[in-house]
Amino acid sequence: MKTPLSKTFVETFLGNAPGWYKLTIIAFLVLNPVLMLTVGPFIAGWALIAEFIFTLAMALKCYPLPAGGLLALEAVIMGMTSPETVYHEALKNFEVILLLIFMVAGIYFMKDFLQFTFTRILVRVRSKKVIALLFCLAGAFLSAFLDALTVTAVIMAVAFGFYNIYHRFVSGKGAGDTHDLIDDDGVKDTSREELLQFRGFLRNLMMHGAVGTALGGVCTLVGEPQNLLVGGEMGWHFVPFFLHAAPVTMPVLAMGLLTCLAVEQFHIFGYGYQLPGNIRSFLLETAVQMEVKQGAKGKLKLVLQACTGIWLILALAFHLAAVGLIGLSVIILLTAFTGITEEHQLGHAFEEALPFTALLVVFFSVVAVIHSQELFTPIIEFVLSLKGQNQLVAYFVANGLLSSISDNVFVATVYISETKLHFINVLGAIPDIGMTGQALMEKMTDPHLARADVLATLPQNAAALVKETMEHFDKLAVAINTGTNIPSVATPNGQAAFLFLLTSALAPVIRLSYGRMVWLALPYTITMSLTGLMAVYVFL
Repeated sequence: MKTPLSKTFVETFLGNAPGWYKLTIIAFLVLNPVLMLTVGPFIAGWALIAEFIFTLAMALKCYPLPAGGLLALEAVIMGMTSPETVYHEALKNFEVILLLIFMVAGIYFMKDFLQFTFTRILVRVRSKKVIALLFCLAGAFLSAFLDALTVTAVIMAVAFGFYNIYHRFVSGKGAGDTHDLIDDDGVKDTSREELLQFRGFLRNLMMHGAVGTALGGVCTLVGEPQNLLVGGEMGWHFVPFFLHAAPVTMPVLAMGLLTCLAVEQFHIFGYGYQLPGNIRSFLLETAVQMEVKQGAKGKLKLVLQACTGIWLILALAFHLAAVGLIGLSVIILLTAFTGITEEHQLGHAFEEALPFTALLVVFFSVVAVIHSQELFTPIIEFVLSLKGQNQLVAYFVANGLLSSISDNVFVATVYISETKLHFINVLGAIPDIGMTGQALMEKMTDPHLARADVLATLPQNAAALVKETMEHFDKLAVAINTGTNIPSVATPNGQAAFLFLLTSALAPVIRLSYGRMVWLALPYTITMSLTGLMAVYVFL
């Protein structure tokens, strides 16, 4: 009997997503034109934002690109924005697109060195507190220069590899046998308690490492995609970005590391699992065997990858080229000197980043709707009507709350672009500047021009007002950036690295569910968010 075409369509539409999710998206697609015709584009625009945030929050049910993309496509067709505006938004953020395509792919070819580093920490250090701190620190340092997703992927690969080897060993399975890592039926009774401890131990380390990527990622221009968005709008290169953000990011980093030690010391919030001695000995023996197998060729690869890592850090620090182009140079150097010359070998490096790159352009489509319909103007005007430090705190809190349920790249994109539009109008209202507010803003945020030189061309009174205005804009940009980065560790929806971990093959193996991840992240969420809030109020 043939399957009805309608049933086939329902099954193929959004693939394996739950039925209720498919119906919800269809309802959104039907509702939007009705709202557009009955209550106008402003209300319909806000409905679109709520629907898009829903697709981001439900990322575990269905990757947001297909569903969110349909909503964005419909908005363009209905005339809520134009294809030209979407293109302009994407073009304006071309450097971020380059970062995602080339930098993430470049770091893919450094995985051997990164895995070697984390393996050494795991098997050579005995103290759990020291291991946890080193994982957190290593995650923070690496994600300050590399991509947080890739750093998380490396930590996961180390954990998955060792768990796989040990689970096979205690289940009596060989390396070539088919084996289900989730099924414990074959595990010897004497090893079950140790296996539970090992799982808890790996859960703890994964969370410390993932939070570490957030701690380091907020500090630098390349640590998170939204940093580059904010930095690009402000005209900040690597070092200026670090210095502007440091009054908030450094106290948060210190508090994050103290939290790491505290939860391990007091065994709270699901932390404190130890690595059993038998398993440590087994893993150390396995790691030694793996190092021996590498041989001279493997050691040379590690040296080449380490040297390329040094080049990467120096190139970023001195801004020798656009971030994405530095990533491309990493790809060229590592593929040339490590002998990766076949197309299919190169292709795997781009698989991780391209879906998110496509999703980012969909973000820009929604941002284009927000600009075209001036949806955020009332909110921005209300927040900017607040005075002094209260305004900075309001920005931090608003960005933090939205980022914990939505995607922080989306939130940062909206807030920084809308705030910049407001300050263009403020600059335009200053008398005697001799140009439009747009032209002056372009000069003040041009990374190749010193602000002092631009101010020197203006009349004294106008220069003083422009300087004061831009200093306040700088502070708001830091509040936006830290607000989207720090409180977003609360849920997997806010941090791409957390979502990546939760949707990986490792999560079910070590019993890391959505609820458990939120619980494990809670102490970090509380301490880091409060510290960030205080730093914004006191130090900015």
